[in-house]
Amino acid sequence: MNAIFAIGLTEFRRMFVSPLAWSILAVVQFILAWIFLLGLNEYLTQIQPQVAGMEDPPGISDLVVSALYLWAGIIMLVVMPLITMRQFAEERMNQTLALLTASPISNTQIVLGKYLGVLLFVLLMVALLSLMPLSLSFGTGLDWGKFAAAALGLVLLLASFAAAGLFLSSLTRQPVIAAVMTFGLLLFLVVLYISGSSQGTGSEVFVYLSHFGHFLSFLEGMFDSSDLVYYLLFIVGFLTLTIRKLDNDRLQG
Repeated sequence: MNAIFAIGLTEFRRMFVSPLAWSILAVVQFILAWIFLLGLNEYLTQIQPQVAGMEDPPGISDLVVSALYLWAGIIMLVVMPLITMRQFAEERMNQTLALLTASPISNTQIVLGKYLGVLLFVLLMVALLSLMPLSLSFGTGLDWGKFAAAALGLVLLLASFAAAGLFLSSLTRQPVIAAVMTFGLLLFLVVLYISGSSQGTGSEVFVYLSHFGHFLSFLEGMFDSSDLVYYLLFIVGFLTLTIRKLDNDRLQG
């Protein structure tokens, strides 16, 4: 366990050695802050006067906070492949992966440690994002249940992105190829949701297989154990595949 935490913290610190992680944080936070301010302005000037007379009007948590986390999930669909692409592909390219796997730690510890490093980055990003809707609590009442569900849903979504990206990064020695493959897989899962939810040709199986079908449930404030199980199985499945890939590489010398 100590080895996993040591690798995770090392990977987390290594991300910020290069300007990539800083650039990603800055650009993503700027875009999401702009979306947040636009949504808040639209709610105050256009939506709130229209729903003022309704018996049970949608609140700011439904129309601003949930929308912010939805946009965060969409944007991170493009960003997460950039974060995970270097985890193993760069090790292969620099010919340091053989040294890492030859060290007196197991492949499971290596994979879990690298995954922990990416997960720490994800938690940092979600925490910075959550400061925006939290600022609204000084001037209005937030639905804390929906806020917590949306934040948890985004963490699980990005954690599943990270697990898939980690596996695809272990298949190649070119980080750019790893990023393209990860983006292709994540985009395919989005297409599954669109196909499954379209009228006439919809399929509940496609919706269930897609990330976003489960993510939208969290944005609506619903905590369903089946959604949690889906993400956990997805994460464990791809981490297991990554471990098996490193085991095969070690056996082949």
